[in-house]
Amino acid sequence: MAIIITDECINCGACEPECPNNAIYEGGAEWRYADGTSLTGKVTLPSGEVVDANQDNEPVDMDVYYIVPNKCTECVGFHDEPQCAAVCPVDCCVDDKDVRESKDELLAKKDFMHLD
Repeated sequence: MAIIITDECINCGACEPECPNNAIYEGGAEWRYADGTSLTGKVTLPSGEVVDANQDNEPVDMDVYYIVPNKCTECVGFHDEPQCAAVCPVDCCVDDKDVRESKDELLAKKDFMHLD
């Protein structure tokens, strides 16, 4: 599953630099698949959807920091635990019960975003 940031977020920003996938953005900020990944131009996501990795996308949240579910790998392949949750001073980085993924799926997503 992905991690979400709840409304209890105090906008401290501690989580953003910890994300190895650049999946965390400040509230109101547009996001791109290309940010912090090897993706560029037209790409086919693991879901089969074709997107422009360089295109700006609407913010997921306007008020607090947010995590883009399609970029979140729960730090699998990088760390033993989600780093956003590890550094959050108010424990508002929690499992997203609406987005369930196996470890293999998370590793495949990581490999897709970070081509060697």
